[in-house]
Amino acid sequence: MRFFLAALLLAIPMASLAIDTGLAFEDPELQARYEKIISEVRCLKCQNQTIKDSNAFLADDLRREIRRLLEEGKTDAEVYDFLVVRYGEFALYRPQMSGSGMFLWLALFVFAGFGAFVAFRVVRKRMALPIDDESDVEPTIETKA
Repeated sequence: MRFFLAALLLAIPMASLAIDTGLAFEDPELQARYEKIISEVRCLKCQNQTIKDSNAFLADDLRREIRRLLEEGKTDAEVYDFLVVRYGEFALYRPQMSGSGMFLWLALFVFAGFGAFVAFRVVRKRMALPIDDESDVEPTIETKA
């Protein structure tokens, strides 16, 4: 009996932590689209959670807005475009390819190539230096008097 009571008391807080557990749509295809979209949109308040996992008021409003857009018959791309126009690229976990994004990726490869070139030149120059031969120097032995 004690074990059952302890298990029940531990399970109650878990149920209260669930977020957006109810079905948004009767249609399973529409529900799957809704689940996919809310798992790819960043909570703008929490910033490290999706709106699917966040219990912030803003995340709840975004879920409700996405539900409304899907009910109106909008496509996934139109929903993402709406979010980008309203909140910026930061709202998406996988931002769309753009010129600024390509610049960052290209800059990464340019700097990595430059670093490899500099490292190659330094190693090559050091290999050309003469090796100090210690056999030319006579060892000195210090004795204590």
